[in-house]
This record gives sequence, C-alpha cells and structure tokens, in this order.
Amino acid sequence: MNLDDIQKMWTRDSEIDRDDLANESLKTSQLHAKYYEVYNTTLLLREKAKETYDRVYLDRYNYYTGKADPEVYEKEPFPYKVREKEALNRYMSADERVSKTDLKIRYYDTMLKYLEEIIKSISNRNYAIKNAIDWMKFQAGM
Repeated sequence: MNLDDIQKMWTRDSEIDRDDLANESLKTSQLHAKYYEVYNTTLLLREKAKETYDRVYLDRYNYYTGKADPEVYEKEPFPYKVREKEALNRYMSADERVSKTDLKIRYYDTMLKYLEEIIKSISNRNYAIKNAIDWMKFQAGM
C-alpha cells in the first residue's frame, strides 16, 4: 500500500452520512482498527527500510574508505581512499544507493505522519457526530 492508496481510502472513509449518524458513530471503532493496522504495517516497513539503510551505509562507507572486499572494486572500481570526514560525507550524500534507501525512509515517515493525523481525526469523529446531532436538535427546536 502506498500513500496514494491511503489518501484515496481516507477520502472515502472520512465522509459522514448525515442521514445515518448512529451507524456512523458505530463505524468509528472499525475505522480506528483499520487505519491502526495500516499504521503498524507501515511502521514495520519503515524499520525494515532503516535496517537496509544502515547496511547500505556501512557497505558504501567501507567502499569509499578502501575497506571493502577486493571483489567489490573489481566490479565497481574506485581509485581513491577517502580519508577526510568532510569528503566522505560528500561522497556518502551523493551516493545513489544511500540516497535511494534514505528516500524510502522519508517516504514511510510521510505516510506515518499522514496516518497519525487520520487516527487523530477518527478519534475526534464521535465529537463531530455529536455536534451534528446537537445541531439537528437545535434546528428542530429541541
């Protein structure tokens, strides 16, 4: 599941049927469970991506500092041994493999933030439903 899927799903699920507020109120716990499941799955995927990032970072660190296996340099020659911390940081930040795994982590972070906001909204859903009921009562003169 990706961010677009979650956004489309939330667009459908966030609507409250004004003609059936009782059932909408009961649906709150189902929505909470649904989105918390997606949140937990995404959190685990983020942790796996972080683990991959750490492994890739170490591999690329060893590569740039000349500590990788000789087979690595046969496949992908690199004629330097980077010794300066500043230069190493530049190489690491420009490395495609490191950047790609870091981008994946940031993508999962964006998904998690969005899911957290959805879960907060679901938690406040019953207040919105209660306010709608109170408004209807007020309009009816009760």
